[in-house]
Amino acid sequence: MERLSARLLSWASLIDEKTLAQAHTTARMPFIHPHLALMPDAHLGKGATVGSVIPTLGAIIPAAVGVDIGCGMIAVRTQFTRGDLEGRELAELREQIERAIPLSAGRYNNKVVTTAEPRIAELEALAEKNGFDPAQYAGNWRLQLGTLGSGNHFIEVSVDERDRVWLFLHSGSRGIGNKIAMKHISVAQRLWAERAHAPEAPRSAQRWVEEAWGWWIDLPDPDLAYLVEGTPEFTRYIRELRWAQHFALLNREEMMDRVARQVSEFLGTAVDEQERINCHHNFTESEKHFGKQVWVSRKGAIQADAGRPGLIPGSMGTASYVVEGLGDPQSLNSSPHGAGREFSRSTARKTFTHEQLREAMTGIEFRDTDAFIDEIPQAYKPIDQVMADAASLVSIRHTLRQLVNVKGD
Repeated sequence: MERLSARLLSWASLIDEKTLAQAHTTARMPFIHPHLALMPDAHLGKGATVGSVIPTLGAIIPAAVGVDIGCGMIAVRTQFTRGDLEGRELAELREQIERAIPLSAGRYNNKVVTTAEPRIAELEALAEKNGFDPAQYAGNWRLQLGTLGSGNHFIEVSVDERDRVWLFLHSGSRGIGNKIAMKHISVAQRLWAERAHAPEAPRSAQRWVEEAWGWWIDLPDPDLAYLVEGTPEFTRYIRELRWAQHFALLNREEMMDRVARQVSEFLGTAVDEQERINCHHNFTESEKHFGKQVWVSRKGAIQADAGRPGLIPGSMGTASYVVEGLGDPQSLNSSPHGAGREFSRSTARKTFTHEQLREAMTGIEFRDTDAFIDEIPQAYKPIDQVMADAASLVSIRHTLRQLVNVKGD
């Protein structure tokens, strides 16, 4: 770990100057307490750095949570071993999974499937409790539950160091979560703009916040616009944020159940779950750190309390990890969430070729298309280095190697 300033700590050995500059800018926001923690996979993001842990007193920066609220990982360890898959046509399993789960941006279910009904009922009840109607953001939100998305979202069948088969996937709150995030980023920016032209803070703001740093401050970046605790806008955001986080968790649960069903049909034996882990890496929680109750926004970071299980994926074609938190207090009990990009998507597509992608995916069943060039492993930081940098944050329980990879365009 390196202390870059009084309010910025870094665990990243591989990091570019633009990312560092962005992190320094966020760390200077006056309500950061006690410091911003940069994870080993840190890279440039919208407003705040992806791969950062941002603790705030009396305020939240919506863009610091990320626009895919509740994005994260789920993994299931099965009773199967590599031997159960050997000699079988894994392309058939991949295609079965692709038929069972809608892939790519804007692709959703045609109808609500039976397994999703109790989860949708749970989300309906939570929305009613939180006082809002998700349909105001997306009328088809129920059809979004159990869908993957695109980009770096994936489904994998992998084996660990003991050749045990794991099912592994990465996704978030889909279109509904994105619209909730963008709405509240816009609200924060509007309120900041209004305050910039007003001489006095509204009396609804908490007095201690006014006295500590003023209800509104001069922002170095509009995407750092924030909502103040105690205001109606903050309360609404927290209620809708928590709903979206739960949607993301149940979305992964629904997809994992469908993946398990396809594996069961493929092997002719029902999956017997030995272990299931489901964790967010774009989320906010109220936690106590260094003597104060703060809002901890993990934007591309997982919670890593001592003993807490977690998941850290590599890029397609590389290893992923099942980990256990070590509870490092300086990191605010956090760890990296993945490999972290080194090349933007546009730069990756200009730099790498389809043939290089094929070479990187040797021995892995995947849909062979140039649509995934921007997801080539070389576009990301080496996951081995990320894990070495995270040695004080998590311990590795299992190392997973892919056999089957499923992605959306």
